[in-house]
Amino acid sequence: MKKSIFARFNNWIIFVLMTIVVLTVVIASTILITFLRREEIKRVDILVSALKFQQEVENPNLEIQALLLQIYSSNTSIPLIILDKDDQIIEHKNIPKDVENDSEKIIALARKMAKSYTPIEIELVKGNKQIVFYDNSPLLNNLQYSPYILGLFILSYFGFSFWFFRTIKKTDEGYLWAGLAKETAHQIGTPLSSMIGWMEIMKLDTPDSEGVQEIEKDIERLRTISERFSKIGSVPELNDTDFNATIKENYDYLKTRISRKINFGLHLPNYTILVPHNRILMSWVIENLVKNAVDAMKGEGSISMSVIERNKNIVVEVQDNGSGMTKQQARNAFKPGYSTKKRGWGLGLSLAKRVVQEYHNGDIKIAQTEVGKGTTFRITIRKG
Repeated sequence: MKKSIFARFNNWIIFVLMTIVVLTVVIASTILITFLRREEIKRVDILVSALKFQQEVENPNLEIQALLLQIYSSNTSIPLIILDKDDQIIEHKNIPKDVENDSEKIIALARKMAKSYTPIEIELVKGNKQIVFYDNSPLLNNLQYSPYILGLFILSYFGFSFWFFRTIKKTDEGYLWAGLAKETAHQIGTPLSSMIGWMEIMKLDTPDSEGVQEIEKDIERLRTISERFSKIGSVPELNDTDFNATIKENYDYLKTRISRKINFGLHLPNYTILVPHNRILMSWVIENLVKNAVDAMKGEGSISMSVIERNKNIVVEVQDNGSGMTKQQARNAFKPGYSTKKRGWGLGLSLAKRVVQEYHNGDIKIAQTEVGKGTTFRITIRKG
């Protein structure tokens, strides 16, 4: 539980840092674009001042003429249109080629420029005047969208990195659980072989003893458990087909092993259901769900297990009237390492989910849960 809270806290830290980085990039880019826009406005002001000076000064010397020409020629990017008071075109520069030879389009473009920036008027002698229209350079117009594009790119990069490292983490966790399961199967195998040998000796002395028969059943169960663990991490064969038989066999075993204070019921269709599955692994899934139900009821209550055929699917439901779960507990129930029990490892439900989803192409979920009223787990498997 604490681990899950810590993980969510780390996720929030990552989200906040990503947001800060993206906002910083967007704000910095916006400041830069604003600075460039102001610089272009200053250049236009200088150019207008030069044009005004040229109109006011009669017969400027060669040096002044060269300076004015240099100022005018230095503008190689800012679109500029100069009209007189009667909308007659006097000069234009850096406008699109499809416009520069059409006087109507030039005037229309000037009106459009006026919506972006207030035109600058140059007063001339005898009441004449020239009006200078201008707009952002193509580079500045393109840069206007760069903060958002850059922010989106950085956000996508962080998102991809987060997904990539999370995938690696899940893969590593998968290998870890698989290795742990196989090692457990190996460790169980050694004492189990010895127990089988001693059991054969005991059967020679008292072959009909009830105690010997029960111990033999438990040894067979240990053999099954060992085989379950050995199959984790490898692709199991789905050789078993009689689904009812698998559920019934598991039910019969569990009923004799759980508390008599629990009312354990089974509801099966009265016809054979044929579904390719692995009996050992599917029994493990059912056993995990039943044991979780028993823990939730603290050893007293009722468990109902049912098998239903719906269209092309087989649905298995395990319902209890135990303590139920909160919404948060239900969301985290199948996550590896998550457990509501103080001594739980959080492996049972996560491995059950892997068996159903990865090995049987099915689905397992909490169909219904309510605190104080119980929980219903639902397994859905396609028939073929």
